[in-house]
Amino acid sequence: MKRYIFKRILISGVTLLTITLILFALLQLMPGSPFNDEKLNDSQRAELNAKYGLDQPLYIQFGRYVLNLTKGDLGVSYNISKNTPISQLVQTRLPVSIKVGGMAVGLGALVGLLLGIIAALNHGTILDSLSTIISVLGVSVPSYVFALGLSYMLGFKLAWLPMLYNLKEPFVSSIMPSIALSMFTLASIARFARNEMLEVMGSDYMLLAESKGISGAPLIVRHALRNALIPIITVLAPLIVDLMTGSLVVEKIFSIPGVGSLLVTAIQSNDYNVIIALSFIYSAMYIGIMLAVDILYGIIDPRIRLSKDGGTPGRPGFFARWAMVLRGRTAKGGETA
Repeated sequence: MKRYIFKRILISGVTLLTITLILFALLQLMPGSPFNDEKLNDSQRAELNAKYGLDQPLYIQFGRYVLNLTKGDLGVSYNISKNTPISQLVQTRLPVSIKVGGMAVGLGALVGLLLGIIAALNHGTILDSLSTIISVLGVSVPSYVFALGLSYMLGFKLAWLPMLYNLKEPFVSSIMPSIALSMFTLASIARFARNEMLEVMGSDYMLLAESKGISGAPLIVRHALRNALIPIITVLAPLIVDLMTGSLVVEKIFSIPGVGSLLVTAIQSNDYNVIIALSFIYSAMYIGIMLAVDILYGIIDPRIRLSKDGGTPGRPGFFARWAMVLRGRTAKGGETA
């Protein structure tokens, strides 16, 4: 398992490096430049490009940026907040998006899982039909529609919750956007949980467990739910990153100062450093969560764990295969490595 984790970390690093290189290349193809102010003449633009190193070849810019990344330096903003370190811009916005997205993920995953289990245990009943209706609505209706409805009912009509995000009341201000963002996750998890639970409950090993006298909560939790969690986690992993990085429309509706609005502003103003930095953070979060999911696979289902030499169950690893090859050569003709 340790070798597998190290290998995945190495692959993740190479992937992030490749993503950064592709972003650099694509940004060169964008129309205009970071300095599109009509008040600037050609010589002033050339001076600014030289100041920030944008007149250098792509490989030099890329190498300098990667070197700065190893030091934790994301560069400075060109337009949004001139010469302000991007780390300062992200520090104030990313925690807000993570907090709202984290609440949405937790709410959607918990309620969706419970809804899916209840639907599976009551297959063919009114509860199953209600779960299906909720799942269809959650997947079909955009999150901003839920956001507008919640804002109108709970914020405007009933005045139970603030309609706009307030930094002085972060938890209360995050309730409505979290509910709106969680609906798609809730519906997706409920649908997959129901289908997986139905499939697992009809399997042979569930009948075997029942024949051994296991029933009730132990049967559902230890046998059915544990085997149904693997595909559910696979579905949940990318949703976590999407929600934790924020939804632009929902952020706009509730005036949430998150990273979504910052990214759109950076794209509109050709602020290259901010675009690359936010894309890098997004990619790092996605790869990190997928790595955590792979590790969780082995914890939830021991059959998926890798063998100590790096192979999969039933298949020898790299060094074990080479050992068998060498033993075969020695046995045939006395050859050695």
